[in-house]
Amino acid sequence: MPWSPKASDTTLDHLRHWGDFRNCSAPVPLLSQPSHKNALDKHVNRIIRKTRLSENVFRMEVEATLIARNRKAGQFVIVMVDEQFGERIPLTIADADPDSGSITLIFQTVGATTTKLARHEAGDILPAVLGPLGKPTHVNGPGRHIVCIGGGIGVAPMHPIAQAHKEAGNDVTIIMGARTKELFVMEQEMRAIAGDKLILMTDDGSRGRKGLVTEPLKELCESGAVDEVIAIGPPVMMKFCAKTTEPFGVTTTVSLNTVMIDGTGMCGGCRISVGGETKFVCVDGPEFDGHEVDWDQMLKRMNTFKPQEIWAKEHVCNMLKTAESKK
Repeated sequence: MPWSPKASDTTLDHLRHWGDFRNCSAPVPLLSQPSHKNALDKHVNRIIRKTRLSENVFRMEVEATLIARNRKAGQFVIVMVDEQFGERIPLTIADADPDSGSITLIFQTVGATTTKLARHEAGDILPAVLGPLGKPTHVNGPGRHIVCIGGGIGVAPMHPIAQAHKEAGNDVTIIMGARTKELFVMEQEMRAIAGDKLILMTDDGSRGRKGLVTEPLKELCESGAVDEVIAIGPPVMMKFCAKTTEPFGVTTTVSLNTVMIDGTGMCGGCRISVGGETKFVCVDGPEFDGHEVDWDQMLKRMNTFKPQEIWAKEHVCNMLKTAESKK
């Protein structure tokens, strides 16, 4: 199957790096994968540091030199935690240090694979980390007012985007939302970007204002001084952010995290409808015009494998249970 002609230049550059992606049936671009005997000696994909941010949210710094040097704001990686038959999951690059050759991943344990990933510790090696993938964030500046909205774990992928706009000379307002104060992540990093233009919203009022992120967003739009809104978080949150800005005609960009397998446009699992056209989140995105996304279709597709996801998280192999009982 030919590669999507709409893939980003960055992705196409990396398609030249071919390799057997362990036990997968199709070849994919190889950037940071211990696929040869000496790879482990070079600490490819070694976890440098692991930090627990809340009950179900973790930060991992991973050694991935090529990715750290080439990534841009808005891009992501595909990670495998099981060398044999592991699921591939997309994780946005929350930060990167080209000098040390490390990338920062922040994730929430919501399924079987993220739960397995959370069990890894500093010094462990991840079987494969593929990237950077997706189109980078389009940053225009200086002098524009950008409102960045991060809901829950969506604050992590928002961090490099807000940072890029700040560096471009734009005025950045950040709205962070969470159910309760304990679930905020990267507050200090975001405050370093926005200063006193950081707005905190909690469902229970335990920190900042009580309410939804759409409330201060509407107030900012009514002021007439917003050039672009960028929203990342739960799909329902992004949907209503787009609905909030639509009457004001404010450009609204959303970053989508759909079901994804290879991350290079081959499987079509991440397809969505944008403006009546089929798009692949992995190569056409992950960022799209929030006013053009068919949210109802996307939400329906994201629930397609919900029974299998629940089974995978709760299922324990009978062979493993037998082995454990004999110890």
